[in-house]
Amino acid sequence: MVLLIIFAAALAVSALGWKKFIYFISLGYGFSIAVMGIVTVAVFAWRLTFPSAMLCALLIAYGLRLGGFLLHRELRSASYRKELPSLTKTSGNIGTGTKVMVWISVSLLYVCQVSPVFFRVVNEGSSATEFWAYAGAVIMLLALILESVADHQKSAAKKLRPDRFCDTGLYRIVRCPNYFAEILFWTGCFISGIGSVFGWEWIFAVVGYVCIVYIMFGGARRLELRQNSRYGSDPEYREYVARTPIILPLVPLYSVERYTFLKG
Repeated sequence: MVLLIIFAAALAVSALGWKKFIYFISLGYGFSIAVMGIVTVAVFAWRLTFPSAMLCALLIAYGLRLGGFLLHRELRSASYRKELPSLTKTSGNIGTGTKVMVWISVSLLYVCQVSPVFFRVVNEGSSATEFWAYAGAVIMLLALILESVADHQKSAAKKLRPDRFCDTGLYRIVRCPNYFAEILFWTGCFISGIGSVFGWEWIFAVVGYVCIVYIMFGGARRLELRQNSRYGSDPEYREYVARTPIILPLVPLYSVERYTFLKG
């Protein structure tokens, strides 16, 4: 029953997508994660242990930071507003039935993503150790810091040179540090459920984790195609691409362009 409550919360917030389709997976995504964290705390406040409260707080912080960043970017970034029409050019042709399916499916995905933390809270006391909760929280906090730094560095670079690719700071190590940090955050969330997720509950946790990793690799591919089109004739860009992994630091994967099954 409580699982339905956080699903309803995700539906309510991601309904922002009815105003602008991209909001289903942008503002609706970030703020849905935050609201589900808040609802979990509100419903289970009387029984929350410190590690569970910390995990919920990280979900809330993650969602508010991401939603706030996306909102600020749309309102204040001239380069993003210029790029937005190309990102949403097909959304005007999407029918109501398809939008309903997207709305429901993304809301369910968001529930699956936070489910390891949710089930840890629900099953409080059944775990023999809190080690995995603390380990997951440390990873989530590190990822949150990395993602914040990456977004700040790219915004600063685009202000200085809006028509140039970003290769400073974390972007010297990996071309999509924000996507890497996203994968790292949800890896921490998944790990936090070990010892407190049982039986069928693992279906939610595994589906959420696999889907978000797939989506991040798909997003990296989409960005690579866009950057190749924009900067492909630039020798500096070609040299940067040849030496810098696309999404996983220290892993010599420099391109995902040919992997057409990635549709993130």
